[in-house]
Amino acid sequence: MYLQHLLLLSLWIAYCLLHSVLASSKFKLGIEKISGGFFRYYRLAYSIFAAVSLAGLLFFQCSMQSQLLVNSFFLKLAGLIILVFPGATIMMISIFKYFKLLSGVRSLYEPRPPVGLKLDGVHKFVRHPLYSGTLLFVWGLFLIFPFLNNLIAIVAITGYVVIGIKFEEKKLLKEFGNVYAEYIRDVPALLPALNYINSKKKGQPFGHP
Repeated sequence: MYLQHLLLLSLWIAYCLLHSVLASSKFKLGIEKISGGFFRYYRLAYSIFAAVSLAGLLFFQCSMQSQLLVNSFFLKLAGLIILVFPGATIMMISIFKYFKLLSGVRSLYEPRPPVGLKLDGVHKFVRHPLYSGTLLFVWGLFLIFPFLNNLIAIVAITGYVVIGIKFEEKKLLKEFGNVYAEYIRDVPALLPALNYINSKKKGQPFGHP
């Protein structure tokens, strides 16, 4: 059974690494040189590949036998109410707002979809709302289904998100410069800052006394 868990960990690491390579600027630049005008469909193809490979990985994970780590009704209830519901809500808001751009669907009718810095909506509270929602959601699922295989997956996802944010923000700093640097200074990456929320309630601009 533990060999399966080691295989699962290896597959999650491989998935995260491959996901990072395919999304890297250097790799995409090389693909653009080779594919020419067809590069406009790269994000769509990437999204389809990521979704299919993720589905296969999750199927393997769910089909394996795994050890139950804890069994508590109150943890399940807390996971559902405190983590899963808010996480799913944030994810749906983010996906609904940016689905066409993130998935590459816009490439089907726009040769060069416009890319801009999003600072409105949930981005006023956290810089990466989709990641925030995802982490809340998956950790909530773990509290509901606290098996070893799920813990392996969630630790891999969390590590990927934390490391991936650092690389993603380096690209955003190069692209948007001081505007994004100020955004980093004023808005937290994943968890809303209490001083930001309080300043909004008082009607004060964040970052000013």
